[in-house]
Amino acid sequence: MDEQALLGLNPNADSDFRQRLAQQRKTVCLRLSNLHLISWTISLCQMLNPQPEKTFIRNKAAQVFALLFVTEYLTRWPKFFFDILSVVDLNPRGIDLYLRILMAIDSELVDRDVVHTSEEARRNTLIKDTMREQCIPNLVESWYQILQNYQYTNSEVTCQCLEVVGAYVSWIDLSLIANDRFINMLLGHMSIEVLREEACDCLFEIVNKGMDPVDKMKLVESLCQVLQSAGFFSIDQEEDVDFLARFSKLVNGMGQSLIVSWTKLIKNGDIKNAQEALQAIETKVALMLQLLIHEDDDISSNIIGFCYDYLHILKQLPVLSDQQKANVEAIMLAVMKKLTYDEEYNFENEGEDEAMFVEYRKQLKLLLDRLAQVSPELLLASVRRVFSSTLQNWQTTRFMEVEVAIRLLYMLAEALPVSHGAHFSGDVSKASALQDMMRTLVTSGVSSYQHTSVTLEFFETVVRYEKFFTVEPQHIPCVLMAFLDHRGLRHSSAKVRSRTAYLFSRFVKSLNKQMNPFIEDILNRIQDLLELSPPENGYQSLLSSDDQLFIYETAGVLIVNSEYPAERKQALMRNLLTPLMEKFKILLEKLMLAQDEERQASLADCLNHAVGFASRTSKAFSNKQTVKQCGCSEVYLDCLQTFLPALSCPLQKDILRSGVRTFLHRMIICLEEEVLPFIPSASEHMLKDCEGKDLQEFIPLINQITAKFKIQVSPFLQQMFMPLLHAIFEVLLRPAEENDQSAALEKQMLRRSYFAFLQTVTGSGMSEVIANQGAENVERVLVTVIQGAVEYPDPIAQKTCFIILSKLVELWGGKDGPVGFADFVYKHIVPACFLAPLKQTFDLADAQTVLALSECAVTLKTIHLKRGPECVQYLQQEYLPSLQVAPEIIQEFCQALQQPDAKVFKNYLKVFFQRAKP
Repeated sequence: MDEQALLGLNPNADSDFRQRLAQQRKTVCLRLSNLHLISWTISLCQMLNPQPEKTFIRNKAAQVFALLFVTEYLTRWPKFFFDILSVVDLNPRGIDLYLRILMAIDSELVDRDVVHTSEEARRNTLIKDTMREQCIPNLVESWYQILQNYQYTNSEVTCQCLEVVGAYVSWIDLSLIANDRFINMLLGHMSIEVLREEACDCLFEIVNKGMDPVDKMKLVESLCQVLQSAGFFSIDQEEDVDFLARFSKLVNGMGQSLIVSWTKLIKNGDIKNAQEALQAIETKVALMLQLLIHEDDDISSNIIGFCYDYLHILKQLPVLSDQQKANVEAIMLAVMKKLTYDEEYNFENEGEDEAMFVEYRKQLKLLLDRLAQVSPELLLASVRRVFSSTLQNWQTTRFMEVEVAIRLLYMLAEALPVSHGAHFSGDVSKASALQDMMRTLVTSGVSSYQHTSVTLEFFETVVRYEKFFTVEPQHIPCVLMAFLDHRGLRHSSAKVRSRTAYLFSRFVKSLNKQMNPFIEDILNRIQDLLELSPPENGYQSLLSSDDQLFIYETAGVLIVNSEYPAERKQALMRNLLTPLMEKFKILLEKLMLAQDEERQASLADCLNHAVGFASRTSKAFSNKQTVKQCGCSEVYLDCLQTFLPALSCPLQKDILRSGVRTFLHRMIICLEEEVLPFIPSASEHMLKDCEGKDLQEFIPLINQITAKFKIQVSPFLQQMFMPLLHAIFEVLLRPAEENDQSAALEKQMLRRSYFAFLQTVTGSGMSEVIANQGAENVERVLVTVIQGAVEYPDPIAQKTCFIILSKLVELWGGKDGPVGFADFVYKHIVPACFLAPLKQTFDLADAQTVLALSECAVTLKTIHLKRGPECVQYLQQEYLPSLQVAPEIIQEFCQALQQPDAKVFKNYLKVFFQRAKP
């Protein structure tokens, strides 16, 4: 035993010394037990199973050690890594566990996908700092030894180790890795087939590490020289696409790193080194282009970042060299080629591969936009050349080439931006080129090409460049025919028909002034597309009900925006809507008699579609072209009378009520006062046997009526106020299972709707509607608002409740207010303004809650405004002392309340409650 140990055995030894010694013994014991745990884990894996454990078991073991590490390393197990290294002793099973533990630790400390508390983030930073000081050099040395010993004998362990190096390099000293011995070994791995993908990723992480721009440039250049001399830049001779995808990512990283260095050097005014960096970038462009044009889209996609940033550099240069211009053109041609669909693309049943190509196309579009910023003239000329040569021989050209030619024209609209789509005015050369291409598009007959992708691209482009038809309106008839015949709305593909229905609606709306000569012809041609398809006729409609909505809207737009007199517009609108009304009556009768639930549902769906179609036609009206001015009021009133009986149908109530409610919303806007006679009866039906969801959807209708008509609907509101509230309270008071999240959410949403209703009533100057409900009912309503402000942890509802309270105080809080309201202010409203923010659920770090607090401040300011010194006296002498608030804080609070600037008090109130909360 040593002297200190002997001293520790002395009963007369200093007590502090003995405590320290006891702590040391605990630490030694803990470390020994931890060592035993590691040894036991490794030996158990080897003894129980001569084959390696399943991967998930090894990963779980690593996670356990990682969690143990983050909790113990800083306090009781500082020798964690040394202990593990001493046990694994370069044994393959042990090394496997060691490397998995390292990855699990990196995930715990660094992974940005894992959400950490601020306390955990501070702890993780401290752990990393401690590791850098105490053990990182030893870990790096262990990685080198593993790579050296196993690179030829155990590829799995070597790849694992490369992954670890790549993960840790982002937060350790780069010089430990970016040195000759490590880099040479990694470059050696690039020539070993089973290692080179991981080696590529590891080099990528090294290159991506933030560092001095000149040092980064030197590192990248030295790597490139070695890779080039080893033949890695000869892309054509490499057949392994998986490796090339990783290599493309590495080249992308190197290119972007050089660009970051160039940007920093320019910003620092270091022109000499910036020039070197630009030269280094330029030497990589040929390789970048080889990768960009590669037939494998993953390889091409991985280099787009470098390509995009390179173009950004060129955009900043005052003059481009001939080589740089050639590079721009080469990128342009590569993008045009890579936009092309391949033969395997499945247009009828698009799956994951197709979705990935669509995303890849979006990346290429960004490149095209950047090309337009660098050289718009060159882009326009290139697209024009490709477009013209392709459409000249479209009949004998493959679909993908025709599609991409039209697609490029479509993409020019965004790549060459103008205000309000005015592509055909201003710059004469650009307008002339686009006009020529559009003229070729609509006169070439390419709309008849027998492939859905070409057909869709034709219609998309025609609508994108709708301003062309104001310049050359003579082409409108042939395009309208394309929309209306077998090329568009009657195409054999449902996908084309559906998209064309939407595009046709847009085309007509944007060119409504040019449509007058064609209106009646169009209406006749779309007649069969407007038919409501009853469920029993078995006829498969060309368009879905959603697509038909666009056709009805288009018909409405044509009629309303026509130059016809009001009588003609009314006749056309009646022709459009009468078949719907007639079918509705027949179907409603059938529904009332239907016994089979499935048939009831299909009939209700059809009825709902009829209401929806009629509703959609009303979207054509505007402030300039109102329903009255068009003489269409009578038609829509007839629709109302036809549809309202559906509210009394006892079957399929949800879907029928929903459709009629939506129609009423539209009619309140379109018919204005003329709709009012229908509201009481409709409301009475909608309040019968209603559930929470029905009420939630009904309340916005009442809010719309209240806000729009105000005093005109006061008698109606007074009559239906308490029946509506009783229906709401009945639903809210229904018992529900404690863990029924759905029921809890439904009640929360209904509560919000209820408070929104009260806010609309008070905010529309209709407080007498509440006041006239009798003292008992008024008090009940006010109590629910206080409860909403204080008891329910829902900041959105709380905010609304404080808005209601401040409005009521503004209206009733003066000397001439209702009897007893002043008492209510002091007994309930003032306490609510303190009790709500003091609740633990009132989270002042939450944005919605801060808005609720802001309205709480407005309420207190309004009370002070209406009650004056009496309010301050109540706070000073009664209420705040009852909360045990210190006298100096009470004084401070009252001074802030009396400040004329409301913003000062809002800010103070937040600080006041932050201090008050534990």
